[in-house]
Amino acid sequence: MPEPHPAPDPAGNGGGTPRFRRPAALLFEPAAASGEDEHFFDLDALEDPRELLSRATELTLAFRSAADRAMEFQAVAAAQLADPKRFDRLPAAVIAERADWTEDYAHKMIEFGRELLSERTHD
Repeated sequence: MPEPHPAPDPAGNGGGTPRFRRPAALLFEPAAASGEDEHFFDLDALEDPRELLSRATELTLAFRSAADRAMEFQAVAAAQLADPKRFDRLPAAVIAERADWTEDYAHKMIEFGRELLSERTHD
């Protein structure tokens, strides 16, 4: 399981405010949706290795960015669900079960989510 912190900034931002770049388009071709031979973002159709490497790299970065963002949303949701001010707050064990985490990891994600929420209120 990934650690509850964002990936290093590939732009060399120096640890300042994270810059979210728009990821590559993640579109399936119509043939893939119609049940024909499986296609993975048309990578299997590319014959030029330079073009294949470029597009595969774009997709890798896009998926990493999407995973990092999704993890941040998980952390925020976990922190909100565990908020002691909520009358219906959930214990870390329940959050862990719902997210398929260990309880220790749930505690880390709750803390990370609290940090993210705190940063939002200070901006």
